[in-house]
Amino acid sequence: MSEWKKRLKDGLEPILAMADPREKLSAYHDMPYAIFWYPPEEEFPLRNEITLLKTRLEQIGKRVTVISLAECLHNALDSEISKSEFIENERIMGLEAAIETAHEVISVNQPLPDLVAERIPSDATASKDIVFIVRAGALFPIYRTSSLLEKLQGKVFVPAILFYPGVIDGAAGLKFMGILDAEHNYRPKIF
Repeated sequence: MSEWKKRLKDGLEPILAMADPREKLSAYHDMPYAIFWYPPEEEFPLRNEITLLKTRLEQIGKRVTVISLAECLHNALDSEISKSEFIENERIMGLEAAIETAHEVISVNQPLPDLVAERIPSDATASKDIVFIVRAGALFPIYRTSSLLEKLQGKVFVPAILFYPGVIDGAAGLKFMGILDAEHNYRPKIF
């Protein structure tokens, strides 16, 4: 069994199976979420394990909501600019301009934290619900997940896990996709 699968099954899953996992996920009452990091090249095996974990948690009475950041990004861009216009702008103005346009859409026009929060069931409770935030790699290099997590503070009140493709750096640092400089200011617990 790979190291990340062991952390998922032996470290995170028992906490998520608790009646109220918030205390074990975070020391902050208004940030009841944590980060589960995995090597970016393990994206497809991780997706399979998430599906299995979701099923196991549902079998013990939990309701698991899976929120795809790729879907959030895609929907936000589609509502702001047509694909053909976006592609044409990238061709004319370059990749950096396209990245900046996408960043502006999910930072200003349709803030990503709002898009995530609105996908959580309105009747969600800490004892029943768990949120999996997946496909964070789709944000690379447009948007850093550290910003997302900070801005989710006060918007998410049920246990949530951000599945983070990256590399651990020191005790609490993470390198997004294993490429960007490590962020060392994550307050959520890292599994």
